[in-house]
Amino acid sequence: MKTYIVGGAVRDELLGLPVKDHDWVVVGATPEQMAAQGFRAVGKDFPVFLHPQTQEEYALARTERKTAPGYRGFVFHTSPDVTLEQDLVRRDLTINAIARGEDGALTDPFNGRQDIRDKIFRHVSDAFGEDPVRILRVARFAARFPEFSVAPETNALMRKMAEEGEVDALVPERVWQELSRGLMEQKPSRMFEVLRECGALARIMPELDAGPGAMAVTDCAAGAGHELPVRFAALAQGLDVQPIEQLCKRLKVPNDCRELAVMTARERGTVSRADILDADALVTLFSRCDGFRKPQRFEQMLRAAECGFRSSPFPQKNFLLQALAAARGVDAGAIALGCGDDKQGIPGAVHAARVNAVEARFRLPDGNYCLHSREGSANKS
Repeated sequence: MKTYIVGGAVRDELLGLPVKDHDWVVVGATPEQMAAQGFRAVGKDFPVFLHPQTQEEYALARTERKTAPGYRGFVFHTSPDVTLEQDLVRRDLTINAIARGEDGALTDPFNGRQDIRDKIFRHVSDAFGEDPVRILRVARFAARFPEFSVAPETNALMRKMAEEGEVDALVPERVWQELSRGLMEQKPSRMFEVLRECGALARIMPELDAGPGAMAVTDCAAGAGHELPVRFAALAQGLDVQPIEQLCKRLKVPNDCRELAVMTARERGTVSRADILDADALVTLFSRCDGFRKPQRFEQMLRAAECGFRSSPFPQKNFLLQALAAARGVDAGAIALGCGDDKQGIPGAVHAARVNAVEARFRLPDGNYCLHSREGSANKS
């Protein structure tokens, strides 16, 4: 029995990057032998075991055979006579098909090290075309390693897969999983460029605007280190609300990402002209966005909107946050008590108090007030 580190750990080490996780392949072993050494079986589709001390994953070397459309349509075969090379040939890219043995020696049957030096994503074999998830993975790797390019023959294979409808077999959860991971990489625009170039984007996310403007906004959100909901909202804010809803429903996008994206797109125009709104309109905006209960989400919306205005200063963000803080300072409970039996009058009274609080926050020494974010006392805060 021999063990090898494979895949991303070897690739990242060769790239001089930190190695976070180790994936291991075991050659020449049976499940019974693994169990006898204290490994715990966890794999459902093929034998994968957790190391008794490190809890890292060890998979038995395996081959696979395509039996049905989609990424789930495979039959796996494991036995002690499956070789390391047979296991590596089923992997997606040459840069991920390198193994390091216990003695430190590298096994690189598909010249992955040369492709790392040349910064090229190249598929290992035609088996790549049997699994549409690999298109998503290549696109995600492009977002992580934006200096890499897709080999022409690999792009041609991915285009063929898209044209033949192989990507249509992707389940929504897997598409979102790869999309969300790619959005969290350093340059998400590269993911969408790769998907567009091979024709997969139009089939997977037809609503999406992947033009230069939208991509610059998305990269701005990534460059600022924003969390996933903000990055997704930045990506989608150029769309109308209905296409966003359609996209989110089809891909089963989590509620926090969907709600923020919808709100950002819906309120983008209002936010952009915040400095000319009166206090009543501002408080109405806060109520419509549920800003009194969820101020953190309102701030997330402003971060996403700020990325959309990347070419100029965006004073609206600080101004709106100051106004929201003033409005939230109103004691709604005390106002409700003051209304006595007039329950129907409570919402109006609370709203009026919040409007007054916003006006007071930006009142000028002469008794007038200025709500303009670039003028008066709002500029001194």
